[in-house]
Amino acid sequence: MAKRYDESSVKKLRGIEPVQRLPGMYTRTSDPTHIIQEAIDNAADEALGGHADRIDVTVHLDGSVTVTDNGRGIPVGLHPEEKIPTVELVLTELHAGAKFSRADADAAYKFSGGLHGVGVSVTNALSERLEVEIKRDGEVHQIVFADGKVAKKLRKTGTCGQRASGTSLRIWPNKKYFDSPKVQLDDLERIVRSKAVLLPGVKVTLNIETAKETKQKTWSYPEGMKGYLAELIGNASAVAPIYDGEKFVGESDANGFAAGEGAAWAFAFVEDGKGGGESYANLIPTVDGGTHEAGLREGIFEAVKSFAEYHSLTPKGIKLLAEDAWSCCVYVLAAKVLEPQFHGQTKEKLSNRDAVKLVGTMVRDPFALWMNSNVEHGKKICNLVIQQAIERSRTVQKVERRKSSSVVMLPEKLTDCESTDVKENELYLVEGDSAGGSAKQARDKRFQAVYRMRGKALNSWEVKRELLFSNAEIHDIAVALGVDPHDEKANPDLSGLRYGKVASMTDADVDGAHISVLLLTLFYRHFPKLIEKGHIYIACPPLYKVDVPGHGKRAAKKLYALDEEELKTILDRARDDGVKRESVSIQRFKGLGEMNPGQLWETALNPDTRKLLQVRIDGRERQRSRG
Repeated sequence: MAKRYDESSVKKLRGIEPVQRLPGMYTRTSDPTHIIQEAIDNAADEALGGHADRIDVTVHLDGSVTVTDNGRGIPVGLHPEEKIPTVELVLTELHAGAKFSRADADAAYKFSGGLHGVGVSVTNALSERLEVEIKRDGEVHQIVFADGKVAKKLRKTGTCGQRASGTSLRIWPNKKYFDSPKVQLDDLERIVRSKAVLLPGVKVTLNIETAKETKQKTWSYPEGMKGYLAELIGNASAVAPIYDGEKFVGESDANGFAAGEGAAWAFAFVEDGKGGGESYANLIPTVDGGTHEAGLREGIFEAVKSFAEYHSLTPKGIKLLAEDAWSCCVYVLAAKVLEPQFHGQTKEKLSNRDAVKLVGTMVRDPFALWMNSNVEHGKKICNLVIQQAIERSRTVQKVERRKSSSVVMLPEKLTDCESTDVKENELYLVEGDSAGGSAKQARDKRFQAVYRMRGKALNSWEVKRELLFSNAEIHDIAVALGVDPHDEKANPDLSGLRYGKVASMTDADVDGAHISVLLLTLFYRHFPKLIEKGHIYIACPPLYKVDVPGHGKRAAKKLYALDEEELKTILDRARDDGVKRESVSIQRFKGLGEMNPGQLWETALNPDTRKLLQVRIDGRERQRSRG
């Protein structure tokens, strides 16, 4: 019998309770390394703002970790609104911090990795014990927490010089929240070392206590990223010297970006074709890359392409693609963004759409100038990239010969992609020639294919499988996919599948939603294994484009809203920032065909900026459908 459900059934989690209930939403629970990183990132934010020149991290024998900086020290006075010590508020409440008003002239932090006032409070919530010592205004204060709650109230413990300041946190991670209670020393060393690379002039030290001694490692990179990249390259054979540089937006040259935004980088091209590297956004390591990496890739490619064209280096019949340059590039990138947006609290991927343009424009011209000033090095880089393009072209030609000899004729409404890598390839099902034409122009033809449907798909829920191919549209979709219709109990042959991702991409309105539902019905009823194996997706193009004008020190913004609710949120935020409603320009897209290729690429097709939802089958729903 169901339990009572009334007003008293609704509970509100307060303070840091949500973190302790669902820690996986806020951090990695495999081990406590990430909650230590949150404390290190706070110290790095002080250094980034020019307030600290030392960061010390110590791993103690008992498993606790101390993070110390000589920054300004967390404020210890009573908070004017909450009437509790500010350090207590920061560590016991989510969304309490000094990093929300970065655009204000007197902001405590202009650029930071912290965004939402969540990070260090998560550290406290998931710690068995946390001791905080603060030096500020000639006084030393201490506060102690246990299981996220105050165990010893804030008290003055001594005095210090007026110029002495900083924060020290000793953290005992709570074992019950993590699969492994130990901090991963290799990961911690990488995190600490990266701060030395990205913060010239800041002394960064890692101490590891052992039974016999304390091992100390201190990093210093006089050449900055260039010296660090030389370590990453190791014995790989670079065809030209490492190119490093930096460029940031000035007060008089905003160009749609905030003053101070920009990037620093170092990269080189290696002969073995094993590209890769490390990227950071406001000192936060973005291990899954993101839009700033996409901008670096774009900037490098444009410079290489223009150099090759100017010097007539590209052989006839060979077209260079961005991947040809990226596949043999080893890099370190540090982007600086006023209001960074990450995928999740662990911040492993940057998602700011504008970061593509920001980093791309910063890198392209300086690198092009360097290549033209060092022609021999430029030619060696171009020759390596051209060789990558030739190898790719040969692979594509082999596939085309196989296709031409096959008895299967691909549908004429299908505009196929060049790649043969099924895991990489994507097929977009688009309604109408207009939308299909826009998608064809906007896509990356190397790995993205487009199928233009003729009107709405058939409702195939009641159609018997043996009669399914009497519908030409469904027949052509099956041929394009390379998979035959089947039921949920079958074990179909998926070896012929030609695309790792198959996405319906329809207009962001009621008709578009109807078409998407009809396509999902087809896959759910007659191609269920494609959903089960994670191949079916829904693309989410926006319904609105919103142009928010610049206001005060805030730069003008171009934003997209998926629906009315997102539009309202954007307008409310603009209003809160002091932007008048009548100055905001709103464009409602009547359909995909109304979007220009650049907009469609940016919002629906670019893997770095799009929203692509994977379709999954709930086991209970499947069980009910059989009943």
